[in-house]
Amino acid sequence: MLVDSHCHLNYKGLAEQQGEVLERARARGVTAMLNIATRESEWDDVLAAAEANEDVWASVGIHPHDADHHPDVDTAKLVERAAHPRVIGIGETGLDYYYDKSDRGRQQDSFRRHIHASQQTGLPIIVHTRDAEQDTLALLGEEMGRTAFPGVIHCFTASDDFARKALDLGLYISISGIVTFKNAADLQATAKWLRGDRLLIETDSPFLAPVPHRGKTGEPAFVADTLAFLAALRGEEEDALAATTSANFYALFNKAAVTSSAP
Repeated sequence: MLVDSHCHLNYKGLAEQQGEVLERARARGVTAMLNIATRESEWDDVLAAAEANEDVWASVGIHPHDADHHPDVDTAKLVERAAHPRVIGIGETGLDYYYDKSDRGRQQDSFRRHIHASQQTGLPIIVHTRDAEQDTLALLGEEMGRTAFPGVIHCFTASDDFARKALDLGLYISISGIVTFKNAADLQATAKWLRGDRLLIETDSPFLAPVPHRGKTGEPAFVADTLAFLAALRGEEEDALAATTSANFYALFNKAAVTSSAP
């Protein structure tokens, strides 16, 4: 029983063969996939995939790269679309100061709108952060102090200190195929000690294909390879870690647990 907690089934590389991609994932034991939206123009397609497949769920959100282009996507619009029975998360959203594709102030404003949608709906927020640790933590902490909300730091690549502070805020941390890379020693060190009850696994496909698939288009089936590496790194049995991370997924994204027959 495996869950890919973050993938982009409607992105180029997967969309053209979505049916085959889903079948390959199922053949490797993947029982649920969260299909993530990054632009408003994707929402309908992301939802359509979730409506057509019982093991696919959806999120609605605006990636920080696209914050400049979505000034009209406010909290009310996010809340309205999140009412759909197949939408189980808000995002991805957050801050990306590495590429700075959108104005930092607009990124922060968009991030707050998403957090407010999470606070209003109770759905977890899916956080992207890169080279923005201080501002990400400050904004999360400020909003958490007003009204607590659930969430996950997706595709974690931040510092050990950031991980500890995110856990202190009650957030989950999701590990991607990056953990299998040779140059990921710092991430591996963090992944080794992360609390089991706050750990998720993802592919972020079609990006970041793990070893032994480096250079290929990533897909949800590859979550099995990341899990195998992570289990060895942590000294755990693969089946046990699969069960733990799957249970964590449904604990965080509990709308999926209520809607499906999941644990």
